[in-house]
Amino acid sequence: MRKAKWMAAAVLLLTGVGVAVLQARPAEAHGAMMAPGSRTYLCWKDGLTANGAIQPKNPACAAAVAQSGTTSLYNWFAVLRSDGGGRTSGFIPDGQLCSGGTGGPYDFTGFNLPRSDWPLTHLTSGASMRFDYNNWAKHPGTFSLYVTKDSWSPTRALTWSDLESTPFSQVVNPTSVGGPGTEDGRYSWTANLPSGKTGRHLIYSVWSRSDSQETFYGCSDVVFDGGNGQVTGVGDGTTQPPPSDPPPSGPTSPPPSGSGGCSAMYSTTGGWGGGFQGEIMVHAAGTPVNGWTVSWTFPGGQTVNQVWNGRYTAGGSLSTVRNETYNGAIAANGHTTFGFLGSGTAPTSLSNLTCTTS
Repeated sequence: MRKAKWMAAAVLLLTGVGVAVLQARPAEAHGAMMAPGSRTYLCWKDGLTANGAIQPKNPACAAAVAQSGTTSLYNWFAVLRSDGGGRTSGFIPDGQLCSGGTGGPYDFTGFNLPRSDWPLTHLTSGASMRFDYNNWAKHPGTFSLYVTKDSWSPTRALTWSDLESTPFSQVVNPTSVGGPGTEDGRYSWTANLPSGKTGRHLIYSVWSRSDSQETFYGCSDVVFDGGNGQVTGVGDGTTQPPPSDPPPSGPTSPPPSGSGGCSAMYSTTGGWGGGFQGEIMVHAAGTPVNGWTVSWTFPGGQTVNQVWNGRYTAGGSLSTVRNETYNGAIAANGHTTFGFLGSGTAPTSLSNLTCTTS
């Protein structure tokens, strides 16, 4: 039924009949565990450089990027399945839990690698902890945290049978602190860590939105050794302190992707035989934006047929969309979206996706 609706909308739009019935989809959510930090989040932190490039120093992070590319770290908050519907075992294959499978918008398969040198958060079994989950885009939903069984070993990729069967923490619509579209904006809640745990473990997070089928997945490497949230294995190798509340003035770190004060993120929002609908969210990071340009190349020769909320031009294999007069101004840490209909197989990600300001 859903496929038929998308096909009908596409036919109406492409034939010039009933264009007004097709509306841009709501912005997709984005986020990841920050405390204890997920692999993608801590590897992004590990790789940050003064010139904006991402160059991981941690060996596990470097291996993940060698397999999945730096796009996986520019989009550390996007380990998701738009068709997840809160599903876990039986939906995400064993060995692919940390990447959310292979059906998301980006390639995170490198973060499934079985290694013992991932960035590590030090915790105390049974202690009360404030859990932080980035709210890059806010949406209601349920957050569930699982921990590995004592039999799990970091020398093998995570499977569903490695996790305890029930979450040790589950919360619906936790408190949101700080603005979306920033590194420090977060959902936070307090709960007790699982008791009786020692040594290395994984905490597995699932965020299931209640207003769509979109579901996020993530792996956080931890060690129960009496710590209180310190992080090792990031940056210069020194111990990082536990997270604290963001300063009132907001974050000062560079945007996680894009350049010139804006970043872009792609999601496939619909598909049918021979065509698809895509959406790109444009973020203003830290300072206001007064005009933006997004460009990309398709990975499989796809083409754009129609664009809304933006002005499209094509040059060879490069696709470019510039803002309309009504959506060029974006407040600091705010965002806007534009959408398009394409021909070909729906891509899971776009190549060379960049955003620049005018």
